[in-house]
Amino acid sequence: MQTLPGFRDFLPEQCAVRNHIFACWREVARRYGFVEWEGPVLEPTDLYKKKSGAEIVEQLFHFKDKGDREVALRPELTPTLARVVAAHEREFKKPLKWFSIGQFFRYEKQQRGRLREHFQLNCDIIGEADLAADIELVALCIDVLRAFGLSEKDVVVRISDREFWTDFFREQNMPADRWDELLQVIDKFGREPRERTVEKLGKLADPVFATLKGGGGNSDKLNRLIAGLRERGLADFIEIDVGIVRGLAYYTGIVFEVFDRAGKFRAIAGGGRYDNLIGLLSDGAVSLPALGFAMGDVVLGELINETPHAREAMEKAIASNRKIDIYIVIAKEERRADALAQIQQLRERGYRVDYPLTPTKVARQFQAAEELGARVALLYGDEWPQVKIKNMATAEQELAPQDRLLAHLQAQVSLSS
Repeated sequence: MQTLPGFRDFLPEQCAVRNHIFACWREVARRYGFVEWEGPVLEPTDLYKKKSGAEIVEQLFHFKDKGDREVALRPELTPTLARVVAAHEREFKKPLKWFSIGQFFRYEKQQRGRLREHFQLNCDIIGEADLAADIELVALCIDVLRAFGLSEKDVVVRISDREFWTDFFREQNMPADRWDELLQVIDKFGREPRERTVEKLGKLADPVFATLKGGGGNSDKLNRLIAGLRERGLADFIEIDVGIVRGLAYYTGIVFEVFDRAGKFRAIAGGGRYDNLIGLLSDGAVSLPALGFAMGDVVLGELINETPHAREAMEKAIASNRKIDIYIVIAKEERRADALAQIQQLRERGYRVDYPLTPTKVARQFQAAEELGARVALLYGDEWPQVKIKNMATAEQELAPQDRLLAHLQAQVSLSS
């Protein structure tokens, strides 16, 4: 029996890659002062309908539970975040800087970079309307990518401002009830036949095409955002691209998407400001400005694998993380009980320790120590009550009394983690 279409097994090698991605995500988010939170993987289907409309149901894994409730596996985190913030916002000082790493599900056609399940980093800032929050969020996104060894030569963050287009629509005397529809057309520009785009835009086609071709859209807000990133030395990652509008209707201001420079992959990450969404999902009970981005593991993993220096850095980090500190070689089986007592003490002090579960030839035990990347091997044999210590890197050996072994190791062997 195989996995369901679009789902993955994570064997040790794949799990190590996943854990490396999670570790980098978590370390950089914490470096920026974000705190971790999580929501349920199962939510009422109506939560997603309320945000995205009834058509979203076709993209969900949804069913009736035993309580006759319509429920769905979460396709994204933003609706859950809005629900949680609306219920608990009085318990926290603003702004909130929250991040989450979780699994998400969409019942849609599989293609490169998109499965039916994936893991995703979500970073959100709640309760701050100033542009400083937008700068902070984009900087965080860039630094997450840099943590994987990706540079401005590998990735680009394309930034736009939805307000540029709403101002444009006003100038063209377009009714407000058509703005979301038009933004979705612009969002698909280049992915649909030009004739179809012209048909949808109507009289706006020529001015929209001219704006996109001319690279227009500079504004004081965008210039200040880029200046803020330049102060941090991150401006080389940025390009203004008014074609980035993010098709979801709830975005209200700065929006951005991250792509590989070579253009081989889907968007690596995307996000922006959604100042009205919490109010919408709370039926007006709570209104807070908000912004956030999400980065999935599938496209990111593909990009790392095809970027030699990033792949090398990941492999090196994974190899280092797999190493153990100490391997116990049991040369004489009558010393096994003494060795096991020592193993327990070492593990309680935080050392990574392994040993043969059953009687094994000494040569094979030393081979296992090398394969596991042990820093030292401790040999329990004829030397007892002394223990032979072998430095696996230099092959140097020395004896230490069993009752002073811990103190000796503390001076000689640093922890792997």
